[in-house]
Amino acid sequence: MPSLLITPVSNTSELNETTVEPGRGFSPPKVALIEVEGMLINAKIGGLLQASENKLSLFTQQMNQAANDAAVKAVVLRFNSPGGTVTCSDTMYQIVKRFEAKTHKPVIGDTQEVTASGAYYVACACDKIVAHPTSVVGSIGVIFQTFEVTGTMAKLGVTANAIASGPHKEMGSPFKKLEPDERDLMQQMVNEYYSRFLDVVRTTRHVPANEFNQATDGRVFSGARAAELGLVDQVGLLDDAIDLAKQMGHCANAQVVMYKRPYGYGGSIYS
Repeated sequence: MPSLLITPVSNTSELNETTVEPGRGFSPPKVALIEVEGMLINAKIGGLLQASENKLSLFTQQMNQAANDAAVKAVVLRFNSPGGTVTCSDTMYQIVKRFEAKTHKPVIGDTQEVTASGAYYVACACDKIVAHPTSVVGSIGVIFQTFEVTGTMAKLGVTANAIASGPHKEMGSPFKKLEPDERDLMQQMVNEYYSRFLDVVRTTRHVPANEFNQATDGRVFSGARAAELGLVDQVGLLDDAIDLAKQMGHCANAQVVMYKRPYGYGGSIYS
């Protein structure tokens, strides 16, 4: 069956569906529980004892499977992420919004630990957000980090010479001081991305106008305070988020399923 969201390289699903909470009755409907964890980046991330995985690729395929399964009546996104790159976060946000528009299935966001920065950007696409009262929510903003090692190099007697095509090609290089005009250019980019982030929050959440600046200045909040500000809809546990998904999906007897895929399988255009 063709994808409703983003066309994968192969139409053959390599996701294994696992029931993590049984439903009631014969062939009950489903609520899909999808994890949004770790750094959100469109690249393969792994460790010494862990196979590499592209977070965006996996998320895309999981959302496609939930979209194409008529038995899935709602989705819960379980967040535990400090954020990631602007483009990956925005792409995941767009995938969720496209899913909702094309399938009319509700999507509930749930945070039991951390939903910050780019992860909160993605969560804004959800119809509702449930947060544990002691979770960490917010960090709405954008940051570019540069390093300068010219002082250390001078002490070591090391000099870096660059032949560049233009005056700003070296902008952000650790081997030279950041010039005022370069800082201004980078600040313009940060402001552009930040403005986009603010528009997302402004159009999807219900933060009082007199508290909007405080809520979006980069600080983090407890889940309880985030609920007071309107950054999330209610406090609760993962069970509460699942119950809300069942309520909004009109599937009180639903089973809860998760999707896992064999490591190494390239199941979407982001593999």
